Amino acid sequence: MILSMTGFGRSEGVYQGKKITVEMKSLNSKSFDLNIRVPVRYREKEFDIRKILNDRIIRGKVDCFINCETLDDCSDVKINKELIRSYMNSLRDCASDGPEFEYLKMAVRMPEAISSKPDELSEEEWLFLASLLDEALDKFVSFRKTEGANMEKDIRRSLTNIGSYLEQVVPFEKARMDAVKEKYRKALTEFENVDETRFYQEMAYYTEKLDITEEKVRLGQHLKYFREVIDDEHFNGKKLGFIAQEMGREINTMGSKANQADIQKLVVMMKDDLEKIKEQSLNIL
Repeated sequence: MILSMTGFGRSEGVYQGKKITVEMKSLNSKSFDLNIRVPVRYREKEFDIRKILNDRIIRGKVDCFINCETLDDCSDVKINKELIRSYMNSLRDCASDGPEFEYLKMAVRMPEAISSKPDELSEEEWLFLASLLDEALDKFVSFRKTEGANMEKDIRRSLTNIGSYLEQVVPFEKARMDAVKEKYRKALTEFENVDETRFYQEMAYYTEKLDITEEKVRLGQHLKYFREVIDDEHFNGKKLGFIAQEMGREINTMGSKANQADIQKLVVMMKDDLEKIKEQSLNIL
């Protein structure tokens, strides 16, 4: 099964007057590269969040954004009125006269006049956030599966095309070798006192260098192995990329040995489909 490295997932929920939103998206990358943005409220759990994401996303360039928005009208700000009045009385004692508003402006700048209520993250809220992460990850993985299924169709189509072109090489190959032999037979008649034994040894050596039987066999094996890895292995992107490289070597060698127009056309078409496979492999998990 193929999974794409491109993914997207989003979830949201409300916990005790707070709307919590989790959103994640990813693109292809050679490793797990996470960019995460969390509110200060959840900063102490950042390591746990990273581990949860790493365990399920595995690989890719990932952006994860967690947002916490207060829905009700309650404020986390505490105004210590008694302390402010005490500050103002002390300021009056220090000054002969002055407007009350000026004393108030100075008093609110004093220590502890205005403070935030203690707001510790409870275990229940963390579990709620973790459930939202799981929900977003489920959607994220589902997105990857859908994208991967589409990629797999395209890859299998290209594999079938390469296999078809490989079969079409066979009739041209015999005609090519016959043309080479005939060319050298004609050349032989144009010279006198030619050592025929040595001549045919050289021609056998030359035709062996032009033979593409091994390349065809290996390419066929690579096509079969590629399909086996798709069917049987998970997180197979890197391995499929390596197999595609080996396929490219065999196709390139066939092209350099071909020395025949029809075979070279088929080689070009193989290369075109192989490039499509390589591009897709870069985005496979």
